[in-house]
Amino acid sequence: RKVNGCLSMALKCRDLGFDGVIVPMDNAQEAGVVSGLNVVPVQHLTEAVDVVAGSGVPQPVRIDTEQIFRQAGVYEVDFAEVRGQQHAKRALEIAAAGGHNCLMIGPPGAGKSMLAQRLCTILPSLSFEESLETTRIYSVSGLLEDGRPLLAVRPFRSPHHTVSEAGLVGGGTNPTPGEISLAHHGVLFLDELPEFTRGSLESLRQPLEEGRATISRVASTVTYPSQFMLVAAMNPCPCGAAYQKTRTCRCTPRQIHNYRSRISGPLLDRIDIHVDVPPVEYRELSAGGSGDRSEDIRARVEEARRRQHERFADEKFFTNSRMAMRHVRKYCPLDSDSETLLRQAMEGLGLSARAYGKILKVARTIADLEGGDGLAPQH
Repeated sequence: RKVNGCLSMALKCRDLGFDGVIVPMDNAQEAGVVSGLNVVPVQHLTEAVDVVAGSGVPQPVRIDTEQIFRQAGVYEVDFAEVRGQQHAKRALEIAAAGGHNCLMIGPPGAGKSMLAQRLCTILPSLSFEESLETTRIYSVSGLLEDGRPLLAVRPFRSPHHTVSEAGLVGGGTNPTPGEISLAHHGVLFLDELPEFTRGSLESLRQPLEEGRATISRVASTVTYPSQFMLVAAMNPCPCGAAYQKTRTCRCTPRQIHNYRSRISGPLLDRIDIHVDVPPVEYRELSAGGSGDRSEDIRARVEEARRRQHERFADEKFFTNSRMAMRHVRKYCPLDSDSETLLRQAMEGLGLSARAYGKILKVARTIADLEGGDGLAPQH
């Protein structure tokens, strides 16, 4: 019978120096992606006995992982399909380049979900090591699809706002991964962000900071990786019509305040980019041009990521979003004009120290997209 977690078992067998492993037939392809290990599939216990006895040993399974990645490089959606919203597209390109979390604020129908669903198409392609890490989580959860032994594209998870805290972070009697771990090396999209329960949203704070989710039970403690990009969307008010020219908002100031206060300040502080997504005008919907394709944007993102990998070669992280304040001071030097602009913004807008760091991290990413080493006022 098929078992969950076979990929992790096969990797452990290889690390322990075993020559091969006997697995159920339905797990053969999953375990077959592990190089340097003979994976022997059986359909019955008698076949397993024959393998141990040395008679009738079936041919070991071999999986061509390069072919899997070639076939998985084609996406069904593209950024070119999104009309208008150039400002939001630019924000998501910056978010992808630096691994920044992003919050989109706009009325229903403006295209927030459409933009988020296409974010994975502009992220750098998964490396084989990243693919193995993500596939192991899906294997443990029993979510690997038949005929798909390896996840070769970045996962996109979009749980409904009624999801429980255990469903989001992980849990259960025998702790299983939650949505944040299933989004490992991919995107976690939370639509209608204020509609999620306060407990669920607060449970995101530690994983966003540490890149892992720890689930404690009486008998044991389990830690699952959860390095994901958080992309969230919300309306400007409960009815969604605030600040629009064509619609009248009927929400009271108190209702708007209560709606926005459902999201705590500490969680918002962990989201580097907040972007307005206004309604798309008719002339933009009917226009012939549709902007850059995903592969063009992805090329710019990959070049920016390459610069970050070189810069952070001696660090334990590889994206600008992961910098601590000591790294910000080291890798984000400012000229005098930039210093003046930032000081005026801090004093005039009453920004916090955390906001100061976020501004510099995003500016560092914008400079990387332009291929510059230093930070200038336009960044």
